[in-house]
Amino acid sequence: MGMRATVIIKGKKATAAKKSARDETRYRAPALDKGIDILELLASVPYSKTKAEIATALGRSQSEIYRMLERLVARGYVLKIETDRYSLSMHMFTMATRYPPIQRLVNAAAPLMARFSKAVFQSCHLGRHDNGSMVILAQQASPSDWGMQLRLGAKIDLASSASGRLFMAFQPAEVLQSITTNYHVQLDNKFLTELKDIRRLGHLTAPSRQAKGVLDISFPIIDGSGEAIAVLTCPFVERLDGLTAKSLEQTIHELGAIASELSFGAR
Repeated sequence: MGMRATVIIKGKKATAAKKSARDETRYRAPALDKGIDILELLASVPYSKTKAEIATALGRSQSEIYRMLERLVARGYVLKIETDRYSLSMHMFTMATRYPPIQRLVNAAAPLMARFSKAVFQSCHLGRHDNGSMVILAQQASPSDWGMQLRLGAKIDLASSASGRLFMAFQPAEVLQSITTNYHVQLDNKFLTELKDIRRLGHLTAPSRQAKGVLDISFPIIDGSGEAIAVLTCPFVERLDGLTAKSLEQTIHELGAIASELSFGAR
């Protein structure tokens, strides 16, 4: 009986593996695969690439990718720079932010972020986790002549940025495990303790790890389950020019109030 059961189980596994292989072959779309490969490659680098460089990186010939590149340019997904250099356009970012929940959040946040910046004379930005980075969905400049701000669509490191650390602090254990597995973020005991401290406090105020003299203030935008769906951050810069601006404590209070307004569940 035991031997017969073993044979049956192995037979099922073999059948399932063959079916999976057949399905993968059956539903292949080579042209689509080439297009996705090109988009993913261009999204992974901050600079343009030549057709030859793209072909080499993808292990294909230039003739294989020529038509696909031209179609991506024609549809606005890729920009053709000079005669033979290509870079990703903002079209995909625009499409992503049209996704209704994200767009609703951005629409709701925009006037509150403008109110905050006007009140405290600091800039602020709204970020959301995407594929191992925090992506800036919205930003509001300081109304003063100068300030610290991030560009729209910028990607910042998940582990070293205040936005990223606060986002991870308000995630369940399974999400943190997924981040560790998929994006190679090292969550050692010291890091996990830091995340627990951030969650207990409810926000993060810490020196920037990217810019000297900047103090990052981050608050989570919370959903009904108590998890962060986005993060609101102010890169606080202390003024020395006599401008009447809010203090650090007042700025923290104002940013926390806006984050609470945007949250779906009470903290």
